[in-house]
Amino acid sequence: MTGGRSPIGVVLGSHMPPEQIVATARRAEELGYGELWFSEDCFFTGAFAGIAAALGATRELPLGLGIASAVTRHPALLAMECATLSRLFPGRFLPGVGLGVPFWLDQLGLRPRSPLTALRECVTALRRLLDGETVTEQGALFSFDEVVLTHRPAERLPIYTGLVGPKGLQLSGELADGTVLSVLASVEYIRWARERIAEGQAAAGRTGGPHRVVTYVLYAVDDDPATARAAVRDAVAFYLAAMPDNALTEVLGIQAEVQEKLARGGLELLTRELPDAWIDAMAIAGTPAECAAKLQAFLAAGSDAIGLWLFPLDRGEEVLERTARDVLPRL
Repeated sequence: MTGGRSPIGVVLGSHMPPEQIVATARRAEELGYGELWFSEDCFFTGAFAGIAAALGATRELPLGLGIASAVTRHPALLAMECATLSRLFPGRFLPGVGLGVPFWLDQLGLRPRSPLTALRECVTALRRLLDGETVTEQGALFSFDEVVLTHRPAERLPIYTGLVGPKGLQLSGELADGTVLSVLASVEYIRWARERIAEGQAAAGRTGGPHRVVTYVLYAVDDDPATARAAVRDAVAFYLAAMPDNALTEVLGIQAEVQEKLARGGLELLTRELPDAWIDAMAIAGTPAECAAKLQAFLAAGSDAIGLWLFPLDRGEEVLERTARDVLPRL
């Protein structure tokens, strides 16, 4: 719980058409969800416009950016946007930074030679700028010449990172105040990620402070478990195809099989042959009782909060209502 709020939140953006953002955010607050998060994937929905709209449509819910790519905006511009939202909606905005899906960065010609160097430079500069410092430095990726924010944030903003692999999670423990775990996270992966974050905290001497973990999950609820699984199947396959070679699949022991299916027939075959066991491990889809049990397992594994990606897309409002009525009371 955060400030007495539910640990279950709703993810806006990316998969959600922009015209649905305001109504979904407003209704999530009315129904008692604990927080909102905004996912910015390349070529889907712009985060800062969407976040401003959602914050303006709600009264109290915190809203996190999870995540902005460290390389698609200069850290000084990212800091400016974050500070603006903080001043417009004091105490409600939580900035988050990650790398982004490598395939999409390749489309833009922006994949850095060293992703962790890019993350370190971006997060470090963002922290300094948000804290009111004047930054002058020449980094491997970013340069600053007496850059300072004219309008500082209304409060000291916590910075989250969105990272997947062991070194990235250790870096998050070292530098950040929280971590956003990607969709396709499993119970096993959440436990493993917590261990890597703790290693980073210990290495930096930050063992005494809290580090909040928010887990994104592809989510569907239905009286028929097969119908619920079918609602998230395409999305599970899509994200597996977009990022097949990482710790999410490695921790589950399915990386080689994912690669084999993609090599044999691409996304179409992977979607068709996706085992139910993979969906059960990497998504939450089932009856209300099954969904409640799976959410509880994610919380017990080390998630402080869970951000639901509502599926099927054309029934998001129905899933939002059904979950508030039949799932959340079971937690």
